Amino acid sequence: MSTTLCQVMGFLVSSLGVGGSIMATAMDTWSTQDLYDNPVTAVFQYQGLWRSCVRQSSGFTECRPYFTILGLPAMFQAVRALMIVGIVLGILGLLVCIFALKCIRIGSMEDTAKANMTLTSGIMFIVAGLCAITGVSVFANMLVTNFWMSTTNMYQGMQNVQNRYTFGSALFVGWVAGGLALVGGIMMCLACKGLIPEESRYKAVSYNASGRNISYRTGPYKVGSGYEADPKTRKGTGYEENPRNEEGRRSYPSKYDYV
Repeated sequence: MSTTLCQVMGFLVSSLGVGGSIMATAMDTWSTQDLYDNPVTAVFQYQGLWRSCVRQSSGFTECRPYFTILGLPAMFQAVRALMIVGIVLGILGLLVCIFALKCIRIGSMEDTAKANMTLTSGIMFIVAGLCAITGVSVFANMLVTNFWMSTTNMYQGMQNVQNRYTFGSALFVGWVAGGLALVGGIMMCLACKGLIPEESRYKAVSYNASGRNISYRTGPYKVGSGYEADPKTRKGTGYEENPRNEEGRRSYPSKYDYV
């Protein structure tokens, strides 16, 4: 019961993580304009992985996608690739995990196959979570670097002062989603141990007797009287062991008994 519960909980947590990664990748608020010490508040700018948007004080919002790929920074493209790889691995892990659930029976699938599929989906969830966390962290590092460079230019009194951008809500969604996918993958790997059938410690070995030396024959069971001679100690034909007399001594046969 604990194995099934751990597997189901891992599946649900991983599903939330994969869904959060998809949501964070599609959001446009990866970086938002910092309004601290900014006299112009009529326009608010924010950017995502796929387009940049401008929102005016009147409520009108205009978004423009990035029409170029080569013109974007290399780190920016790396963040895109990490998020896409994480989403693809997460979706594949969900498909494998559905068939690996212990509460779902498909044909005559053994527990060993389900254990292997559970471990595979757990590894996929862990890699997907790491990709999401790494991508969001790289983008956050880019924002911190640009923020302090813009702040330095601002205090040096340069004329062309660029807008400063800070963390958007999509970054926090991506961090939480990556953590959920990572935790769900670990739970799936732990559930894999409970699905592996325990092997018997002692293995049965069949012994085949050689037909030249010993031959075993089965026959009906014969109840003896207790006074019959043991066939292993029989010395020859005509020999018969006599029972003990009243004094406890054996009576040996005479020569006339063999006639």
